[in-house]
Amino acid sequence: MEQPLVRVENLVKRFPLARSDAFVSAVGNVSFEIARGETLGLVGESGSGKTTVGRCVLRLIPPTSGRIWFHNEEITSLSEREYRPLRRKMQMVFQEPYYSLNPRYTTFDTLAEPLRLEGGGKNGAVRDQVSQLADRVRLDERKLLSYPFQLSSGEQQRVGIARAIATNPELVVLDEPTSMLDLSVRADIIDLLVALQKEFLLTYLFISHDLTTVEYICHRVAVMYLSQIVEFGSVAQVFKTPMHPYSRALLSSALPPNPRIKRAGYLLSGEIPSPVNLPVGCYLASRCPEAKAECRNQPQGLQDIGAGHLIRCWRAASGDIPGWA
Repeated sequence: MEQPLVRVENLVKRFPLARSDAFVSAVGNVSFEIARGETLGLVGESGSGKTTVGRCVLRLIPPTSGRIWFHNEEITSLSEREYRPLRRKMQMVFQEPYYSLNPRYTTFDTLAEPLRLEGGGKNGAVRDQVSQLADRVRLDERKLLSYPFQLSSGEQQRVGIARAIATNPELVVLDEPTSMLDLSVRADIIDLLVALQKEFLLTYLFISHDLTTVEYICHRVAVMYLSQIVEFGSVAQVFKTPMHPYSRALLSSALPPNPRIKRAGYLLSGEIPSPVNLPVGCYLASRCPEAKAECRNQPQGLQDIGAGHLIRCWRAASGDIPGWA
């Protein structure tokens, strides 16, 4: 059996509070694997820890604890000098394309920089490579002399994608890559990402609030709530038969692309617990209509209910929650 390209085990990230012994728990014991050529979606409310997971995987921020493997090599223990050769194989596309681009650089300069850092050769060779990158992301070559403020948001994101694939990476973390785009441009960018994945066998960690896009582009999905993965499975498992109460509430809040499809309503009430003072038991217990007394004082672990469908809810795992319609 082929080894996964990325493996994350018990990832924890805590941010200390100034002038205090307390900390914010951003990521709590998150584990997952991503196969080569696969797209894993991370979904959940803002503040659930999705972006922090992506930045830890790329070592843009150091995890508090846990282990991360890339190509079966643990990268969390590598020094910066040892890790540097791997950076070109692991890239990121950011949420806000304009702010991720250097305003002093033309599009050509932005794309030429990683090529030169990788020893792209003489200027003529770099020009050819930049031209090829523009063609791959379907960007008009006339835009190569433009500055970011002269580009549309869709063109800016194409530049961001081109910069990410310039070093021929294997893993690309996509952090809300379409959230700042209008619907027509969003569809074009998603089609581009799918085409690039097929052409270069890219592996994606796709972070998004856009559940329709996640359902279209991803192979498997991890639902995060308050630093934890609460449900994990294939797109069909999570979107067609969600079992965790939070997953049900999240999906019922999103409009399906087909207006004829009616999803069952599932509402949560109450306030989200503070990430500085997390509950002892299930983090959703204070908001969950299915919660019992045991949920409030018994920690919940991920349980496999079959075919790789994982649930962090003892009631769902035992079939004690009514079916989804």
